Amino acid sequence: MQAYKLNATIDESGHLIIDEPLNIAPGKVEVIILQPVLSLENSTETPTESQPEKPRRKSKVKAFEGLFENAPPTPPDFDPDQARWEALKEKHNL
Repeated sequence: MQAYKLNATIDESGHLIIDEPLNIAPGKVEVIILQPVLSLENSTETPTESQPEKPRRKSKVKAFEGLFENAPPTPPDFDPDQARWEALKEKHNL
C-alpha cells in the first residue's frame, strides 16, 4: 500500500475535488479525510459550559481517590455480569 498526500476540497454538493492529477493504477482506493480542528480561540462555547459537573466518587482506599474522579461514567444500561462474561470469553477464546 502506498500513501499520497494531496490537496483537495469538498464542494457544496458534497463531491470530493482533487486539485492535482494522480498517477496511479486504476482500481479501488481507500480515502482518509482529515479536517482541521477548530482551536479554542475560534470555539463559541467556553470550557466551563462543555464540562458538566461530575459527582465525586469516594473511596476508602487512599490510592484510589484520584482514579475514580477521572473515570468515565457508566452507561445506564450497563450489565456487570454480561461484561464479566464477555471478558472471560475473550480471555479464554470461547
